[in-house]
Amino acid sequence: MYAVTLDGFGEPEVMKWAQVPDLPPPGPGEVLIEVVAAGVNRADLLQRQGFYPPPPGASEILGLECSGVIAAVGPGVRDRHIGDEVCALLSGGGYAERVLVPETQVLPVPEQLDVAAAAALPEVAATVWSNLVMTAGLHSGHLLLIHGGGSGIGTHAIQVARALGARVAVTAGSEHKLQRCRELGATVLINYREHDFVTVIHSEYPGVDIILDNMGAAYLERNVDALAEDGQLVVIGMQGGVKAELNLAALLAKRGTIHATNLRRRPEHGRHSKAEIITELRRHVWPLISDGTVVPVVSAELPITDAAQAHRLLDAPETVGKVILRIG
Repeated sequence: MYAVTLDGFGEPEVMKWAQVPDLPPPGPGEVLIEVVAAGVNRADLLQRQGFYPPPPGASEILGLECSGVIAAVGPGVRDRHIGDEVCALLSGGGYAERVLVPETQVLPVPEQLDVAAAAALPEVAATVWSNLVMTAGLHSGHLLLIHGGGSGIGTHAIQVARALGARVAVTAGSEHKLQRCRELGATVLINYREHDFVTVIHSEYPGVDIILDNMGAAYLERNVDALAEDGQLVVIGMQGGVKAELNLAALLAKRGTIHATNLRRRPEHGRHSKAEIITELRRHVWPLISDGTVVPVVSAELPITDAAQAHRLLDAPETVGKVILRIG
């Protein structure tokens, strides 16, 4: 089969579409997917640069989500069948013609949605629901602040939060991105290149109930400042660095909580597992997608042979939402 391989670590050009060994037949509880499309995520860019190695036992091939058609099923698989159109959350391997994945990480393509577009869903949907709802308990009446509102995670989080009745504030680096966030339901729009988000928040509210943060160290102090009493900071990325000083007194004064989470390294089964998250998505998020309340926001779709351009696009300031690679 063919897959994207890495000719060392570095710029996008290290990625090559090349022949690799065929996959074995699916094992117990696994399905084999003929991949139609793969979502591009920031984690892919980090892995390409050598900063985000896959967990032990995971495929070295890039790609944390895909969509396609089930080509084979392993022993013990009960709910998935050959020919099903599906999308899947992966630990790796999505930038390939075929991928093996546990049945418990596979979801049906939502009704009314093209199979390729479904590749934009598993990673963002799992990240948003597991962090905002399962971890932070987001509900109606909460004020949520999303850093990077124009990203794939941000555009999905806005829609899910609005569907749950929460109010949404976002930061983004351009008026183009902020306008798209407004269209999706955000009501507090902060251009971080022009305004300090803490000042803007406190000019209108006592603070925010939940912050979904992709910046890490660079925003830690200001995130704590922006929290309301009993507020929660959920850190899902480290684009602004990994080390910062924390003023515990400020956090204690607000009875605040900081969560730091990682999706890729979660266990397959059990408490806080990928299987648990996928079950939640099927029950709560997939109906919202099927009825059009939540839609995948896709900025660009490119052939897998243009993976380098896809990575550049994900980093481009004009890109809003996801970039997907068409494979099959």
